[in-house]
Amino acid sequence: MAPKRSRPEEKTLLQVDPQGMFRGMVVFLIERGVQPRRLQIWKQKLIQMGAVIEDKFRMTVTHVFGMNLEYILQELDIKKLKRFKGYNILPYEWLENSLKSGEKIPEDSYALKVPLEGENDSDKPAASAHSEMFNSNHLRDDSKNRSIKSSMEDVKLMCRVKKDTEKTGDLGYNLGRPEPKDNELSLLYNPPDLNRKVTEIFGKLINIYRALGDERRSFSYYKAIPVIEKLPFTIESVEQVKHLPAIGKSMKEHIQEIVTTGKLSKLEHFEHDEKVRTLTLFGEIWGIGPATALKLYEKGHRSLNDLKNEESLSHAQRLGLQYFDDIKKKIPREKAKEMESLLQKVGGAILPGVIIVCGGSYRRGKAFCGDLDMIITHPDGQSHKGFLAKYVKYLKDIKFLREDLVFSTHSEEGTDSGVDTYFGLCTEPDLDQRHRIDLKVYPRDIYAFGLIAWTGNDVLNRRLRLLAESKGYRLDDTGLFVATQGSHGKRGAKSSASVHCHSEREVFDVLGFPGWTTSEEF
Repeated sequence: MAPKRSRPEEKTLLQVDPQGMFRGMVVFLIERGVQPRRLQIWKQKLIQMGAVIEDKFRMTVTHVFGMNLEYILQELDIKKLKRFKGYNILPYEWLENSLKSGEKIPEDSYALKVPLEGENDSDKPAASAHSEMFNSNHLRDDSKNRSIKSSMEDVKLMCRVKKDTEKTGDLGYNLGRPEPKDNELSLLYNPPDLNRKVTEIFGKLINIYRALGDERRSFSYYKAIPVIEKLPFTIESVEQVKHLPAIGKSMKEHIQEIVTTGKLSKLEHFEHDEKVRTLTLFGEIWGIGPATALKLYEKGHRSLNDLKNEESLSHAQRLGLQYFDDIKKKIPREKAKEMESLLQKVGGAILPGVIIVCGGSYRRGKAFCGDLDMIITHPDGQSHKGFLAKYVKYLKDIKFLREDLVFSTHSEEGTDSGVDTYFGLCTEPDLDQRHRIDLKVYPRDIYAFGLIAWTGNDVLNRRLRLLAESKGYRLDDTGLFVATQGSHGKRGAKSSASVHCHSEREVFDVLGFPGWTTSEEF
């Protein structure tokens, strides 16, 4: 049966603003290297916000978009490009960042340059600083005898490049990476949050309910936020969201109150309650959960200063307290990319071929990250053993890693599925600002499960675990296991052997998870 075609009248559902931020732009899109779903969303957003999309490269075109200059030159004849004047060639990163910020950002620092006459076109194309850094960060170093010390001098220099050369135009994390199939979860789109007031209030309620140990209520707000974030309109009435998933009766009432009054009485009540306020504050310290926060409150502590002489705090909790303000500060995406590149280069110098991916909110395409979640493996399935100890030592020697929170190695002993773990605090080169960083080294045969667990947010991960249970499995970051029969209606233990899945795609296929290539689950 032929695929069902969309009816012509469906096009009229696309609300177009002729005065939108992309008005006056006539766009030609290079499709090479772009996930179809992602390209479709970009096209819709361009049209909605006033742009015109051409199906061919014509004289009327004002902007050409592509993943990078190499792909653009593969699709468009370089002589033709040189003949046309008055247009800009931009990476899709410019478009995505403009959508995230809600306004057109300057094009100059993103613009990709066509090689000038007299340059050797067979060499690396001349491009913007973004493309230059992309090539230097991701292409394999051909010098096999280059020392780690020499490699690190390049890394330190790269990390001091001025802000206007930070972005690389690398939107899809499969570009320049081994085994792109393992990175398909990252092909996401994150539109601007037009209902920030609602999502900010819900975010505060998440933290409050977590501090109170009420995970059920906390999770309900967690589910609602991504649904609201992706709305292409500003909510003016609860009628606009009454049919949305994850928006129940009480959630609708909250939204109605917020859009009507600009505030939520429930949140104000919590914020004026001393116990709730204190538990929420203590719960934001790394290593302190709801139970510990309650014990500290019951001891009479009410502020961070009160905890400085608390003898019951562990070493890790004291570090969380000491660097509380640093850890709370978000990491801009550009800085996270810079640190990821450093970590990849150091890792490659220590162990050639090692795969190091920054997961979490960075891999989900967010503009800011709470911390760095690095997921690591080696394709041969053996060389990852013992890597983490050498890696951590070298990163400490160059003063990238500063304080340890958790450090456990299992790969050489074969315990705990052979996963090595390091949690700690790191800094950018020549700076004292601390950031949280997690390093997880997985054997190659369970790497896909680690990628899913450390990329997806709580909503996706919980949904996947529930789906796995409904099909008789137990899912975690080390595998998908057949569940044994439990007694009295309780879950049984997981079997010793995991279902073999080489990639994230295969995990989703086994579970029958619908729509896994879209961003709705993140």
